[in-house]
Amino acid sequence: MRFMEPEDLARINERSLDLLEEIGLRIDHELVTEKLLAAGCRELTSGMISFPRELVAACLEQAPSEVLLAPVEGEPARIGPGGDTVFWTGNALSYVEGTEARPINEPEFIALTRVTDALEHAQAAVGPTIDDIPAQFRDFVGCRMLAQHTRKHLRPCIYTPRGGAAIVEMGRVLADPDPLRERPVVSFGYTSVSPLHWTEPGLEMFVQTSGHGVPMMINSEPTAGATSPVTLGGTLMLANAEALSGVVIVQTLEPGRPCVFNLGFAHTMDMRHAITRTGGPENGIMGAIGAELARMHGLPSASWMSTESMVVDEQAAWEKMNVGLMHALAGVNIIWGMGQLESQRVLSPEMMVIDDEIAGAALRAARMPEVDDESLVYDAVAEMAAVPDYLSHPHTLAYFRTELFEPSLGFVGRREGWEAEGARSAVERARQRVDEILARPEQPRLDEDRERELLRIESRWKEELA
Repeated sequence: MRFMEPEDLARINERSLDLLEEIGLRIDHELVTEKLLAAGCRELTSGMISFPRELVAACLEQAPSEVLLAPVEGEPARIGPGGDTVFWTGNALSYVEGTEARPINEPEFIALTRVTDALEHAQAAVGPTIDDIPAQFRDFVGCRMLAQHTRKHLRPCIYTPRGGAAIVEMGRVLADPDPLRERPVVSFGYTSVSPLHWTEPGLEMFVQTSGHGVPMMINSEPTAGATSPVTLGGTLMLANAEALSGVVIVQTLEPGRPCVFNLGFAHTMDMRHAITRTGGPENGIMGAIGAELARMHGLPSASWMSTESMVVDEQAAWEKMNVGLMHALAGVNIIWGMGQLESQRVLSPEMMVIDDEIAGAALRAARMPEVDDESLVYDAVAEMAAVPDYLSHPHTLAYFRTELFEPSLGFVGRREGWEAEGARSAVERARQRVDEILARPEQPRLDEDRERELLRIESRWKEELA
C-alpha cells in the first residue's frame, strides 16, 4: 500500500541531502571524524560535519539491499525492500503484572524470553534491561541469557560499546560451525540524538562491532514538536538525514556491512501532558513513510508498534493494532515492540501473546489475494453455478487453511460456547496462555559446550570491564 507519492518522497529526500551538506551533523568521536573527513566529508565553521551527496550515494550503493537474520536454530529470514515483514519483541525497563510495574530482574527476563520463544510470529527476542545485573555487564549477560532460553534471532540491547564486542564473540560461538558473517544470529542497533547529533557511545559501538558483517539497525528517533519540527514532513526530512548519515558512518567503518534503515521509531510530543507518543496515528504514518524512504534507498526498513496504555487493555490493543497494521500494509520489514506498554517503558507477557495475534492478523491483511487460475477457480464456479455448497467442494478443503486467518487467542464461536469456557476476556485468555507456556518443562536451548563457552566469555569480559 502506498502512503506517499513518489515525487513527495523525492522532495523529502532532496531536502534531507541539502541538510546533510549545508548544516551537517555533530560527530562526537575523533576516529570516526577522521575517517569521515578522509572519505570526503568536510568540517563546517560551526564544527558540524558536512556529508556530500556523492558520498551518501556511494555508501547506499555499498550497503546490501538484503539483510540476513538467522535464529540460533532454524532457517534464517531474509529481509529487504518489498520483502517479508517480521515482528520482534521490544526493550523496556520494567515488567508489568496487573496494574503494578516492577524492575525486570533475572526471573522476569527469563519469563519474557520463554514466552517469546513460544510465539508463532516473533522472529527475534530483544533483550530488555536487567535491573539486578551491573550496568556494564547487562548487554552481554543478557545475550547469554537470551541464548539459553530461546532459539530465535537475538537482539541484545547495548549499554556499553565494549559490551557490543563481547556479544560479537558470543555470536561466533552461537553461529558455529558457520562464520558469523554468513549466519548472523545476533544483530545490533543504535540511535542518533535528534536533532543532528551522533554521540560518542553510539559511534564507539559502531567501531567496536565493525568488521564482522553483523547487521546494524540505524535508528533516527526524533520527537515531532520537541526535537524535530511538529509537522510530520519536517520530522521525516530530519529523520531521513540522520539515518542516512548513520549509513555513511557504518559503511565508512566497514564497507558492505548490512544496515536496516529505521525511521519508524519517531515519536510525537503530546502537548497537553508533555510525554512522547508511540501509539498515535502519526506514529503509524511516519513508520509507513519511513519504509517507503528505505525502499527508495534500497535498504530494509524497521519500525515499532507501541501504546501509551499502562496495562494490558482495550487501549493497548487498538493502538498497537492500528500502528502495527499500518506498518505491515506499508511493507515495513521489522516491526519491533511485541509486549511493550507505557510508551515502551514496560513489557508484559500477556501483551506479547495478544501482540502475537495482532501480528498474525496484520500479516494476513498485508498478504494480497492471489490472482491466477488456481485462486480464481473458474471451473469450480461454473460447475457449482447456483448451488450454495462450496463447503463440501474439494477446492475449499485444499485451500481454507492457507487462505483464511484462524485466531489462536481470540474467541470465535457462539455465546453458549464462550460461557462454557468460563466467559473469559481476551486478557484472561492471554494470562492463561502465559501460565501454560511457563508451566511447561523447559528444554535446554544450548548444548553443554556452547553454554560453557558463553559463560567463559562472559566471565572474561566481566573481569576486563570490572
